[in-house]
This record gives sequence, C-alpha cells and structure tokens, in this order.
Amino acid sequence: MTSPNSQPIGVFDSGVGGLSVLRALRAELPHERFVYLADSAHAPYGERGDAYVGARTHAITRHLLEQHGIKALVVACNTATAAAIHEVRSRYPALPLVGLEPAIKPALAVTQTGRVGVIGTRGTLTSAKFGKLLAGLQGQAEFVVQPCDGLAHAIERSVDRPVPASPQGTETWDLCERYIEAMGAFGTAAGEMDTLVLGCTHYIFAERDLRTLVGPAVRFIETGEPVARQTRRLLEGAGLLAAPQEQPAAPDLQLYTTGGLPQLQAAARRWLDVPADGCHTVAITSETTETTETTQHSL
Repeated sequence: MTSPNSQPIGVFDSGVGGLSVLRALRAELPHERFVYLADSAHAPYGERGDAYVGARTHAITRHLLEQHGIKALVVACNTATAAAIHEVRSRYPALPLVGLEPAIKPALAVTQTGRVGVIGTRGTLTSAKFGKLLAGLQGQAEFVVQPCDGLAHAIERSVDRPVPASPQGTETWDLCERYIEAMGAFGTAAGEMDTLVLGCTHYIFAERDLRTLVGPAVRFIETGEPVARQTRRLLEGAGLLAAPQEQPAAPDLQLYTTGGLPQLQAAARRWLDVPADGCHTVAITSETTETTETTQHSL
C-alpha cells in the first residue's frame, strides 16, 4: 500500500503563472512529488466573477483528489484564494491547504519610505479578503493599489514566443508601462514607492519589464518562497513530509493544462527546465466529476 507521505502535492493556478510558486516549492521540498494544473482554458480568473472562479476551484480540487490522490493543495492563485479558499477548507477540512494573498505584510518589513505599490488582478484587489487585509494595516504604511487588467493574460500569451532582446514594444511592456505610470513615482526618496508587491503569480515573469520601469532600487515582493515555507510547516505538522526513501518510482512532477499544450511546454522549459513530455492536457468540467486526460508531446 502506498504511504500517504509519498502522495503528490497538488498545485493549481488559472494559468502558467503558478509555475513561479511551483519553482519555490520544489526548491523548498526537494523530496516531494507535485502535480501542477494550469486552468488556461478558463483564464484569466482575475476578470471573472467569484461564482465562476469558485466553481472552477472546486472542480479542480475534486479532480486532483480523485485522479491524483493529492495529500495537500497549494492554490497558487491570488484570485482563486480570495474567491473560494474558505469554501474549499470547509468542504475538505482534512486536506492541508495553502492559499495566496498579496504579500503586503512582508512589504511593511522592508519599506523605508513608507509607500508601497501593490499590483494585482482586479478580482484579487477588489475582493473582500484583500480589503480586510489592507484595512488591518492602515496607518502602518501608504499602499498604492493598482488593478492591472489584461496583464496576466498578456504574460500567459507570451510564454511560447521568443524572448525579445528588449522588453519595449511588447503587449506585456505596454500594459506594465500604463499601470506603473498610473501609480506615481517609484524610488527611494521621500514620498516615492520603494517597494512593489507583485500580487499575481504571473507578474514575476514580467520582472524585466517592471524593473526597467521602476528602477534598480525598488524592492519586489512576491509570494513563492513564503508559500513554500508555509507548505513545509503544514506538512510537518500533519506528519506528511516525504523522506527520500519514501519516493516511489512515479514521476516527481506532472504538469497539466486545460488550454494549449505548447504554451505550458514553453513555460515549463523556460522556467523549470522541464522537458515537453512532462506536460499533458486535461479537460475538467465544473458541472460533473467526469474528466479526461491525454498525453501529448511536442510536434
């Protein structure tokens, strides 16, 4: 009988942005197995309603439990966390569960000017969960909050294209430039934002664009490493950490997408150094538990 400790950890996002969290998880937990699911066919979550995002979150959680026997779940999506994680906790109380929220608390520890920029999807930044988080920190710093409509989707669409020599002129650059300019001055002088919270897992993959726009002195805060450490703490508390000798012969990483396979393959190669044959397609409906999976390889 397979030990529960050797079962995989499920990780999902609305697209390939959650690979930034998966990268941190694999570094923190090198003996664990992972199943990653990108719900790219239904992205972007950040521009959809809570009911829609909640239905997708429940369907994917159910799929990962039933088809892959996951021992823990990381919701590597700020929007899905805000919209549905409380319901997932209620439905699966025994499942170790880690969600994401924009890392504005860690930003407080590093800002020197007291002005912090926060970028994220509209779904995340207008959620009750984020509003409560922000309200609890009022008076400790000034937060400049900027929804970035379309940015996650633009990053998603760019992953299977060659990396341009210069970021200027791309769709991702144009959106980054628009939103960063709307926020005001970045820098280390009084009244400037010296810290930028990347409140969407996709945004770290636009780091070059954002860095060019805000300058070298601004500190970026993202959630991959804190989430990885919290996942370790939960697994330790539940006695579910995998030891090296508990690893079965099964692959230590499986990647699935509900959208286009070339996109996931390109992202996996670029950001995880994972070969194309580790990527698969899957269809998951929100209405039933029926799912289908197919394995495809590069053409």
